[in-house]
Amino acid sequence: MKTILVLGGGTGGVVTAKEIARHSGNEEDITLVRILLFEKEEAYVFSPSLPWLMVGKRKQKEITEKIDRLQTSGLEVIKGDIENIDPQDISVTVKGEKYKGDHMVISLGVEQKDIYNLGHYGHNFFSLKGAENFYTELKEFKGSDIAILVSSLPFKSPAAPYEVAMLVEDYIRKNGLSEDTTVSLYTPESGPMEFAGAEASEELKELLEKKGIRYYPNHELISASENSLEFSNGKSYSYNLLAYTPKHELPEVVKQSRLQGDSDWIEVDEKTLETRFANVYAIGDVTGITTETGAVFPKIGVFARHQGEVVGHNISRKIAGLDPDRSFVPEGRYFIEAGEGKASETGGRFENTEETHLRMKTPAQWGHFSKWWDEKFWFFKNF
Repeated sequence: MKTILVLGGGTGGVVTAKEIARHSGNEEDITLVRILLFEKEEAYVFSPSLPWLMVGKRKQKEITEKIDRLQTSGLEVIKGDIENIDPQDISVTVKGEKYKGDHMVISLGVEQKDIYNLGHYGHNFFSLKGAENFYTELKEFKGSDIAILVSSLPFKSPAAPYEVAMLVEDYIRKNGLSEDTTVSLYTPESGPMEFAGAEASEELKELLEKKGIRYYPNHELISASENSLEFSNGKSYSYNLLAYTPKHELPEVVKQSRLQGDSDWIEVDEKTLETRFANVYAIGDVTGITTETGAVFPKIGVFARHQGEVVGHNISRKIAGLDPDRSFVPEGRYFIEAGEGKASETGGRFENTEETHLRMKTPAQWGHFSKWWDEKFWFFKNF
């Protein structure tokens, strides 16, 4: 019996495990392929909905589910911190127990770290607790300066800070606090979502400006205090309520393995997602993929989903004695919430060329509904 090790129960890990299970031939009383999914958290969090949680449009129970509910015939969830990864041996150790596999898929995402003591002053909106605590303060907010901060590069879900800024602006306006409040977004980027191409980046910037959101590109954080942010360009700004992205790094357990590449991330074949170790793959935010032109793939959830499908499909074919026949194509669509019950559909293909052009549509109710449906269908399909 073949054993597949899937490290990480986030988006990419869930898709991979489910894809392999679908092709495994496993039935209620027959297990042909053993799939082990390793996850340290008790609950899965649907991260694309965290910006809604920040403004009271979601409750925790609506965007989480117990990780155990992923279990099905031949698919077992192993909970606990991963202590060691051996890509040569295709094995992983959890709570002192070693698990050996025939194939391994690493989908551990990023390790989030606070810098400049930001956790003492604001809320990490890439975490469930941070999003909830931000809303707790927002409900009591009486007006003044709200800061949305990108603390360092790279960061996952590159549209998220912009979604947060527009949803917060929408909340402030609906609650009659616009005249007494400024919403500002600070980022080291030279433009919003630069990977999408100049046209889409400029459109998003104009959308922020129309909503009265103050946008500060090329602002690299060097210091923070209880009510002030300082940047490398010599400028400083005050705030009363802060939401921020943490520093993103390769998980420590991966650093201790032999998987970290020159990019500081796991380097993989951009088509197959295989690492330099045979039958060991990496997908999602944990990877660092650079095209022939030097362009770096952004860390986007839709890419992790597609990568999980490709890797899961190809592993299933290998188990069946067939040649892998699918390659990862960096394309897809996602929706950027713009407030007022509208969202902008953005998508296209991340080209291996000097310039990528993704399309960004005018925010519409249909886009908002599509984002809502994606959330609902995700839980229905996987849990």
